[in-house]
Amino acid sequence: MDVKFQRRLAAEILKCGVERVWLDPNALDEIKEAVTREDVRMLIKRGLIKKKQVKGTSRVRANYLRNQKEKGRRKGPGSRKGKKYARYPRKVRWMKNIRSIRRTLRDLRDSGKIDRHTYRRFYMLAKGGTFKNKNHLLMHMKSEGYIKEE
Repeated sequence: MDVKFQRRLAAEILKCGVERVWLDPNALDEIKEAVTREDVRMLIKRGLIKKKQVKGTSRVRANYLRNQKEKGRRKGPGSRKGKKYARYPRKVRWMKNIRSIRRTLRDLRDSGKIDRHTYRRFYMLAKGGTFKNKNHLLMHMKSEGYIKEE
């Protein structure tokens, strides 16, 4: 059965491509008899002609890979493209570290465990890169007697 004309009309009416037009295979005789746009509109209304859904690209595989990477998989030497500090820049590492140290100093000052002069002294030491991390800072402060050990 040649229903090219009806398919083209339906595509124009449904505002989609010819390939996205679905014709009911059981009603091809009836569809073939439709010669005007009004006839095709009636068939669409009755559900004998429909517009197929757009085919998209599935995200299932991409989501699976992302999920695996979040777990820490697929990050071995064979998967790495950039250099060590391109993947995790020195500046980002510094920012994470210095922010935690400064937050700790701020908390100690606000809770009254250290005075503002001590705060300023250790702030500047931290800025100079004296402390490797928060624990190193606290250990240093306790050993020098700036804060009491609990």
